[in-house]
Order: sequence, then structure tokens, then C-alpha cells
Amino acid sequence: MLPRLIIIAIFLAILASLFSGMYYMLHDKSASTRNVRSLSIRIGLSLLLLALLVAAYVFGFIKLNSVHP
Repeated sequence: MLPRLIIIAIFLAILASLFSGMYYMLHDKSASTRNVRSLSIRIGLSLLLLALLVAAYVFGFIKLNSVHP
């Protein structure tokens, strides 16, 4: 249950970063570093989520679903 909660929390942080970047893009009239920072945070969180998913699979915390005919 804990890996699922961690994955959901990181995914929600990625979505929050996505929407904050959209907000900064729409409301900042001049070139802003806040939008770039939001994009950098989103990329970092996405890479962290990918690394955690791979590590969880390798260590056996999560398993792939397979369909057998």
C-alpha cells in the first residue's frame, strides 16, 4: 500500500507543477523564470517517478499484470 501512496503523491505533485506552469504562462506578460522553474520541477518529478517505478519493479514491490490465454 505504501508504494501506491508514494506514486500517487508524486503524480499529484507533477500535476500541480503542470497547472502552476500553465498559470504562470497565462498571467506573466514578460519573460518569466517561474515558468521555466515549474517545467524543471515537473521534469525532475517525472524522472523521479520513473526511477521509483523501475526500482519498485526490480525489488519486487510491484508486479506487472499479465494476461494468459
